[in-house]
Amino acid sequence: MARLYAAVALITQLIRIVPTSAVIVDSLSALPKTKYDFVVVGGGNAGAVVANRLTENPRWNVLIIEAGPTHEDVFNTRVPGYVARLQQSPYDWNYTTIPQPGMNGRPIAIPRGHILGGTSTINGMFYTRCSSSDYNRWAKLTGDQGWSWNKILPYILKHEKWTAPADGHSDEGQYDPQYHGTDGNTFVSIAGAPQAIDVPMMKAAEELGGVFSYRQDMNSGNALGLGWTQLTVGHGERSSSATGYLGPKYITRKNLHVLVGHRAIQILKTATHKGVPSLRTVKFVAEDDPKGLVHEITASKELILSAGVIATPQLLLLSGIGDPKGLQSLGIKTVVNLPGVGKNMTDQPLVFLQWALGINGTVDATPQLDQEWLAEWNATKTGPLSAIGINQLGWLRIPEDSSIWSEYEDPSSGKNTAHIELSFTGGAFYPKPGSTITGVAIALQPHSRGSLNLSTTSPFDHPLIDMGFLNSDFDIFTMREGIAALKRFFDAPAWKEYKLKLVSPYPDDIEGQNEFIRHTASSAVHAVGTAGMSAKTASFGVVDPELKLKKAHGLRIVDASVMPYVPAGHTQAPVYAIAERAGDLIKADWPDSLSMISDTSNISHISAG
Repeated sequence: MARLYAAVALITQLIRIVPTSAVIVDSLSALPKTKYDFVVVGGGNAGAVVANRLTENPRWNVLIIEAGPTHEDVFNTRVPGYVARLQQSPYDWNYTTIPQPGMNGRPIAIPRGHILGGTSTINGMFYTRCSSSDYNRWAKLTGDQGWSWNKILPYILKHEKWTAPADGHSDEGQYDPQYHGTDGNTFVSIAGAPQAIDVPMMKAAEELGGVFSYRQDMNSGNALGLGWTQLTVGHGERSSSATGYLGPKYITRKNLHVLVGHRAIQILKTATHKGVPSLRTVKFVAEDDPKGLVHEITASKELILSAGVIATPQLLLLSGIGDPKGLQSLGIKTVVNLPGVGKNMTDQPLVFLQWALGINGTVDATPQLDQEWLAEWNATKTGPLSAIGINQLGWLRIPEDSSIWSEYEDPSSGKNTAHIELSFTGGAFYPKPGSTITGVAIALQPHSRGSLNLSTTSPFDHPLIDMGFLNSDFDIFTMREGIAALKRFFDAPAWKEYKLKLVSPYPDDIEGQNEFIRHTASSAVHAVGTAGMSAKTASFGVVDPELKLKKAHGLRIVDASVMPYVPAGHTQAPVYAIAERAGDLIKADWPDSLSMISDTSNISHISAG
């Protein structure tokens, strides 16, 4: 029997390795000698999507260059409940902001995925499309109705594959099928691990009504209210852009190649036409040998930058694309004068409060319990590890009669756009609750803006990241409103039997509350805007509505950095939508292309300088 198990294990390993060994590689020598039509820098949330869609044309060769390792055989990326083990790990870029004055001078950790699939491989898997007005505002700003909700929704449906919850319970009434796709690449489902607090959560929403009224589907374009969390989880496993768009069904395409473990360090001018630079060449090095051989590759059609909200502007600045004043201070020659690069950084601050349960029979996690959960997940892909312990989300607006509106304009995109997100976790225990309940409040539409600047001219040094957290009193007010909403919610009669007691030291006076928020808040990790899109004729912005870099040819940006405003929710789903549309935008620019696979490589190598 032992020999049988060993043989099965070997066969399984070979099945996993053989199809992908020629196309997901960590060595340049393993790539075929081919001319690439498109080179995608970054194999993350967006880059994997774009590469997948472009290789639907068998005449186009596409190369992804990803700094991180492959996701294959990284067990924790498969288990939803192990998300915390991925952040601040080798699979995280481990970025940190500069000290934030609005947070009492504290630097704040900003997790970003350093692995194939990018942050979709290490994030919390929340699937929230935000409000229809968010997309309509993009359309108005850019003058391109292709970014409107009605036009972008087909791309959202295209990427999604709705599936039943992991534990098999009926999700009828917990979502609205008309707003969901069933044939896409990304699994989405209602959380499949029930918690003891699910019943009082729904009961409290019914008792309180109003802003807490039940919302059947928060992804309908109007999220306001309280409803069931949707996650990028399928059959109990994480669904990332790596598993969905670079999975076995696609990765064996002869025209799709992925080079991991290599970092892009500079974009070069390939040519100049009528004074406008063509930027289709990228320099890159092995991640584990930064002083080793430097390589160059030129895309015959387009270079697509999908490195993310931090790495994308960093690479642009290193390449002389940005504000000439800032570039000159570091001795970098300006190639493209675009002052907007790295500006408009927008992220959402969050704060949490904890309540203790004053009843017997609660359950705390233990190493033994974790082993039991892991055994269950390995056997059936069910149990607490098949989800993240947050089964409901709430979306609220600041009341229209609030005094804050006499001082500030509403930063939201419309009346169906939330200012505040609430989330709740009771420990993922069932049928008994955990000994505490944690409530989280997120300021979704902050007034504060930050920026990204280079710290040095080395691509291996982290840039200076300033999220501008809580620099505006409006954002502090929003956080207080969110905490007040949490307290009102847990005061509902539905919670009486739990005998909840607030254990977080949250003061009664406003000054003390402000200090608590500044001292404890962190990042929701939804930063956008550092290469924002704008109308073609606009003097501001970094890319046009087709995501092409302004004042240049050959370079397109496809990731969260192009969002001109942060949407009211988690950014994963909007990035998928952007990437899906980008695929069609690129295809439209190269109609009836007869680019054939060539045996002439367009990769060159130069010595490290």
